[in-house]
Formats: sequence, C-alpha cells, structure tokens
Amino acid sequence: MKAVLYYLVVVMVVMTTGCSKSSVKEIDLAGDWTVKLDSINSGLDEGWAGKNLDGVTIQLPGTLDDAGLGTTNTQVPVMDNSVMWGLTRKHQYIGKAWYQKEVNVPANWEGKSIHLELERVIWQSRLFIDGKLIGKNESLTTPHRFDLGSSLTPGKHTVTILIDNSDIYPLINVTSDKYPDPVNQELAHSYTNHTQIKWNGIIGNIKLSASEPDEIKDLQVYSNVAEGTIQAVFSFHSNSENDLKYQILTTSGDALAEGIVENGKDEVTIPKPDEVKLWDEFNPNLYEFRLFTKDVRASVKFGYSQIQKDGNVLTLNGKRIFLRGNLECVIFPLTGHPPMHKDGWAKLLAQAKAYGLNHLRFHSWCPPAAAFEAADEAGFYFQVELPHWSLHFGEDEKTTRFLLNEADRILSEYGNHPSFILMSLGNELQGDADLMNSTVAELRAKDNRHLYMTTTYSFQYPLGTIAQPEDDYFVTQKTDKGWIRGQGIFNAQPPNFNEDYTAASEHVPVPLISHEIGQYSVYPDMSEIEKYTGVLKPLNFMAVRNELEKNGLLDLAPEFTYASGKLAAMLYKEEIERALKTPAFDGFQLLQLQDFPGQGTALVGLLNAFWESKGVISAEEFRQFNSELVPLLRFEKAVYEDGEMFNASLEVANFYKDMQDQTLDWTITNKAGEKVLEGTENNINLTLGNNPDLGSIAFKVSAAKAEKLLISVALRGSDYQNSWPLWVYPKKVILSSDNVVITSSFAEAKQELDKGRTVLLNPDYKKLKGIDGRFVPVFWSPVHFPNQPSTMGLLMDENHAAFNDFPTSGYTEWQWWDLCIHSKSMIIDSLNVTPIVRVIDNFVTNHHLANVFETKAGNGKLIFSSIDLINNLSERPVARQLRSSLLQYMESDTFNPSGSVNMDELDFTDETQQKQFEATDIYTE
Repeated sequence: MKAVLYYLVVVMVVMTTGCSKSSVKEIDLAGDWTVKLDSINSGLDEGWAGKNLDGVTIQLPGTLDDAGLGTTNTQVPVMDNSVMWGLTRKHQYIGKAWYQKEVNVPANWEGKSIHLELERVIWQSRLFIDGKLIGKNESLTTPHRFDLGSSLTPGKHTVTILIDNSDIYPLINVTSDKYPDPVNQELAHSYTNHTQIKWNGIIGNIKLSASEPDEIKDLQVYSNVAEGTIQAVFSFHSNSENDLKYQILTTSGDALAEGIVENGKDEVTIPKPDEVKLWDEFNPNLYEFRLFTKDVRASVKFGYSQIQKDGNVLTLNGKRIFLRGNLECVIFPLTGHPPMHKDGWAKLLAQAKAYGLNHLRFHSWCPPAAAFEAADEAGFYFQVELPHWSLHFGEDEKTTRFLLNEADRILSEYGNHPSFILMSLGNELQGDADLMNSTVAELRAKDNRHLYMTTTYSFQYPLGTIAQPEDDYFVTQKTDKGWIRGQGIFNAQPPNFNEDYTAASEHVPVPLISHEIGQYSVYPDMSEIEKYTGVLKPLNFMAVRNELEKNGLLDLAPEFTYASGKLAAMLYKEEIERALKTPAFDGFQLLQLQDFPGQGTALVGLLNAFWESKGVISAEEFRQFNSELVPLLRFEKAVYEDGEMFNASLEVANFYKDMQDQTLDWTITNKAGEKVLEGTENNINLTLGNNPDLGSIAFKVSAAKAEKLLISVALRGSDYQNSWPLWVYPKKVILSSDNVVITSSFAEAKQELDKGRTVLLNPDYKKLKGIDGRFVPVFWSPVHFPNQPSTMGLLMDENHAAFNDFPTSGYTEWQWWDLCIHSKSMIIDSLNVTPIVRVIDNFVTNHHLANVFETKAGNGKLIFSSIDLINNLSERPVARQLRSSLLQYMESDTFNPSGSVNMDELDFTDETQQKQFEATDIYTE
C-alpha cells in the first residue's frame, strides 16, 4: 500500500440545515484517497478491503473522470451518430472502484455513536473498516449513511469504500438504440451519459461524525398556514430526565418562540409566532426550528408556507401562483455532475430569475441539498422526481422496491425545504397505472407538505391525457381535448394572437402545467467549443465545425446561430403568452432556456449549456413576456392590409400582488421609432391572476407602403412592458413588368434567358425536389428525430435592395409564415448563385439552402423563387408584396448578379436534389 499520513482536523460543527447536536464532532475525509479499479470484479473475492490497495492517489470529493482515470476516448470529430449523440467523456469507467484512506479516531470518541456519510454516489456503496464489511447502501438521490455504532475505537483505522456505478436497476431507464454505443443508450438523467455522466466517485460531503447515544432523529417541520400552526415531528428516545425543549429562531439567532415538549411525545404543535412571516418567491423568509436538551440538539431550517390545490387552481399560502418553469437535467458540462455547494446553485438560480423564471423541474432526478438551500434563500420553486424514466413501472419487484424506498429517502432528506413544492414519480412513465396511483396516495399520507403526481406526462393512453385519480396536479402536452403547447400548433395554423389553451384545459379538475414546451433547435455556436475545459469534449460541435468548413459555410455560422435563435425566441414568446392568457392554467415547463447537450445534440436553448447568453435575447427582453406581471394583447393576426380594421384587447397576467388604480399606456411606432398612435387606459384594478378586457386598441390601417410597426403596452410607473410587431401592406402593388418575364416554366425561362431577358422563375414548389417548407425550426434534434423537415429558419440581408419594398429583419418573423409554408428549400451546394432568402439547413446535413436566389443564366439575369409568388395573391398579401419588391429590384440598376449557371443545373424537378440530400444521411436507424 502507498501509505499516506493525513492531518485530520476534528471540528465542532453545529448544523443548520439538517439534524445536528451541539456535542457532535466530525472528521472531514476530503482530500487524498487511494483508488484501484476493479474492472473484472475480482476485488471482493480477493479480499481487497483487508489489504493496502496498490492503486493511485485521487482527490475526493471528485470523480474518476476528474482524475483522468478509465478508458481514454480516442474518437475524432466526424459526422456520425457515435459522435453526434452528445458531448464525449474524455475518460470513462463503468464498474467497481475501491477507495481507501487511513483515519485517526480521537480518544474522546470512546463510547460515541459513529456514522459515515457519503453525499451523492452512483449508485451503490459498500463500507469496510479494517477489512470488515460494515454495510451496503444504494441511492441516486440522497447521502449514503453508515451506522458504525461504537465499534470504531480510538486510534488508526483503514476506511475502504467500494463504489459500483454499474446499471444496477436497468428498468428505471428508457433506452434508445439511436446511439451505437450501449453505454450511451440510457436517457434518465439520474443515470445517463447524455447530460450528467455515469461518473464513479463521491462528489459531496465525506465525513465521520460522533454523537451521544441519545439522539434526536428525522426532525420534520410542518406549516399549516390555514390554521396558523407549526408542527414538529421527530424521533427521540432518551433515558435522561432532562426536558426536551424547542425554539423557533430567526436566521440571525433571535428566539421568536420557545417551550417544553411534553415528556415522551414525538411531536409538538404550536401557534405560529406573529414575527414568523410567510415564505414565497417574493418573500423568502427562513427560520430555524431547534430541539435540544442539556446534551443533544437538532435543528432544521424551514419556511412557513403551504402549497395546495384549490380545485383546479394552484395556491401557495392561500394565494394563486403561476409556475414559470424550466427543466433541469443535470447539465453541468465542465464536471459532468451537479454542484454540491450552495454557491453553484445560487449562481444558476440568479440567472434563472433574471430571465423571469420561478420554478425548476428536475427531470428524472432529484438535486442535492445545496440546490434546495439555494432555492429556499432565493424564493424558487422545485418539482423533484424519482430517478426514473421507465416504460415498465411495476414490472420488476426489486426495482419497484428501490424506487419506493428512494421516495421515502427524498421526503425525509429534503422535505423540510419550502422550495420543494411538487413531486412526480418520474418522467413519461408507462406501466402499472394503478400502482402509480396507490404509490402517490401513500406518499401523500406520509408527507402532505408537497403536491404529488403519478407521472410527468406519458405516451401511454389515457395516462398522459387525463389527470389520474390521485394526481394533485397534472403536467401534459395535450389533454384529451387537444394541444396545450405550440409544437402541435405553430406550423399548422397561421399566426393568431387571440388564441389560448382554454378549450383544451378548462375541464381539467386539478392544477394544469404544460409539459416541455418549446424544444426549438438553435444552430450550434462554434465559439462555444473553447469553453469545454473540463471532463467533456465537444466532438459534436467540432464535427459540425469541420463540416461547415468543408462546405464553405463556416463564416456564416455565427449568423446561423443568431438567426435560428431569434426564431426560437419569438416562438417561445408566443408559447409563454398563450399560457399566461389561459385562465385554467397554472404554469409551464420550458424545454428549455439552456441547451441540452445530449440526445442527439439537442441545442434548444437561448442560453448555452453553461447558462450563458448566446446574444439572441437579453434577460430584460425575455422578462417582458416571462415575469410575475406581464402586459398582454389579443389580436387576430400579424399581417394587415390597407383599409382593414385592427382590433386588439388589452389584458394583464398578474401573479405578483393586487394593484389598485393602475394605468396602462400603449403606443404604436414605426421603424424610425416615431409614434403613429398612442392611448391610455386608466383606473385599472389588477387582481391576482388573469385580468382580461382591460381596454382596447382599434384603428383603420393606412398603408400607402409596406411597413413594420411595433405595438407596445406598459404598466405606468413600473418596468412591466411588452411589445409585438405588426406588418401592414398596401393592396395595390406592382405585380408585373414589361422588363421582367415571370414564369413557372423552366423551358420558357431558358428560352427567354437565351434572348438576354430578365426572368423571375417561380415554378410550382410542390413539384420540386427539395426540402419541404416549414416555419418552425427543427424539433429537439435532427439526430434524435431524423424524420422531420429539418431546417432552422431563414437568413437574409435585410438591407439587400431586393427588400427595399418588403420590410424584414435578417431572420424569420411572423410575416414569413405563409411564405415558408408555401415553399421548398433548394440545395444550391454546387451552384454559382447568390441567395437572397437563405434557408438555414440543420447542423447534420449542412447544405447551402435557399428559396430565393439570383444569378446570371444564358444571356440574361435570373431570380429563382421556390416560394409560391403566383397563386392566390389577393388573399396572400405577404407573397404579393415580396413579388412586387423583387420585381422593382429586378428593374433597377442594382440588379447585377455576380454568379452564372447553366439552366440545366436549375432543373430541380429531377431526382438530383433528393439524392444529394440523402447522400449525407448519418442516421443508423
């Protein structure tokens, strides 16, 4: 053995977030340990626990990945599913690993009760003291604790810990064979390589503690806001005649209440002291409940709060709340595991709050104590889940027992935290629905401080569409009456800002939260590559970068990220506003504000995986439509014609506080920022919840020219404001020209170009071999879901002369909906043409795509459009206006395309385009 002597500091610790005793002494075992890998499972048979391990030195807390131990990854960044599945572990080890350390137990621990705590292990541990097995523990969510009794005598001892991060209960996990390596097929975030990694080690506290034989255990504090009481329940068995006392203290130590617990009782209920204030997102007031005798003490922090359902309304402390949520899937790409200190979580929650969020859903996992502590102090709400994403719930008795025990451990370990308001059995579960319901009933009976749910959505009918009998709340993407998220709507229906989800939600008998809204893919940010300085390597990003460089697109990568991100942000805005407009709604859970690095590189965030801005939308802009109070506007559509009436209704979603005698100001401005119209609504009383019909905006559209307007609504005297774009178009525009031939025929176009004419070629897009036009970007990931029209929005030069009479930004906005739907995207990889409207291809195929481009052909000049600019123009004002603007450009002296093609190259009606597209298919299905 490579023996190492350690200077162990014995410290007196008074714990404030868990049970503690004033006489408790702790030995912190953080530091150097010896580790030996046991890849062939021989260590138990060969008695390694009783030997000095001939391993290497590692730092704990930490992981084998941190130490660079395990199999070194030698992959290279190629466009293949073995790379594009997610971020790559630099080193990987799955199996048993032995950790050993010599400790010196002080003399004053003689006769004490001694415990060892290992905080956060994946997912089984065995403890040996001087070669003797003390016990085995397993949990993916709570500390592994070992009771050594009084057997650990003063002096030197060898502590040996065997940790096994193998897949012990496979049925907790859904798997996907989209990914070639079996080790990367599990998707539940408690045990996966897709977000956190399947690390081996100990990442939190590692400590020995000694206590008196008389011990106060499992102190749990219950707030009953309705009755104005505080109850403490605990376990305490003592032969001492000393009174057991209680105190309620402020966080600064001032006593607000104190008294004596009746002898022999294991609970005490007292009236709430007047000084104890409610805990919520606006007032995160925390207190300490302390039990103590002359010899022992236990204390916990708590917040005086009570989550409830009032029919189908979610309330906290008797007041309605609305959850503005985001998923948290253990995405920490430098370490591959969650932070174990409060500061790390406080930083994350501060960023979440800056973007207007007040809620995190922990998808198929439960965070460590540090996360709850940070949330308690920040006033942030959590939904935790069992470490479970299974299609076979209840099928295996051992797995079921593990999960039920895990639920009990979670409630005992984290139940005192006021941030812990919701609990689900897992993500998208399938299996025994009766068992799910009975399990929820049992958990509620054990601990009524939280609301419970059987499964966070399910693809098992009718489990996912109808609230179960025991559900306290319901999270779904669609009810039995229809969609309650935009993914099923925005591509199928023209933009409409009158809509909400009432028709599909008002019948639901419990509080309703929409499931995983968004999932709009944003193009990879190449500048992110250098940020990966930890245990994970971004081979997937590097592969995309290599492909872009090979295809001559690398210079456009920043614009791809920005333009696709702006489209995603716009769609998120409408998603959130529809939820806020729905009276029978209690929240949403985004998937998600930050990128998801796995499951096919699902870059669905407006922030990167480090919770840093991509420069797409600021926190201040996002909060305009995602905060505790949001001004809203209902109006019919995004595009209006000259002479039409614009009618809008003002409302406010108010989940802040009742506000009397308020004023709403609205303005309409043009591109130059000049006011076109303005108005005021006075004497408005804003109650908690939805406040519809607060006033109206009505005017007759006057559009001598095409113009983009901005409607803004603000609550006077506050920072609460919101805005929406509006496009207005004249009815009479230039649609033909003596100088431009407009045709849908390739043959006619060739003939006229040979004559030296200028041609607008607009063939029937339905007959072209290209990629189907689509308004919304890639759903989730083009790797995970390959069978979808995989484009990611438009990219234009808004200052191009072709848009002189067609106001547009450089990215997709609502006015492009009709044009995108009635189009095909053409592959122009080998063509010497200049895109006017470039289509951003997905990051797997990375083609040059366009649906409007210019070039020289024959003896003439050409604009090719695979957007329909011919049919039904009287009913399609945007197409009419784009056609007019293109014609005016083609008649001008500035129309002088630089490229040149042979007309045969433009015959997109043959199979060439489709074959070219299919040739780059990386999918292994």
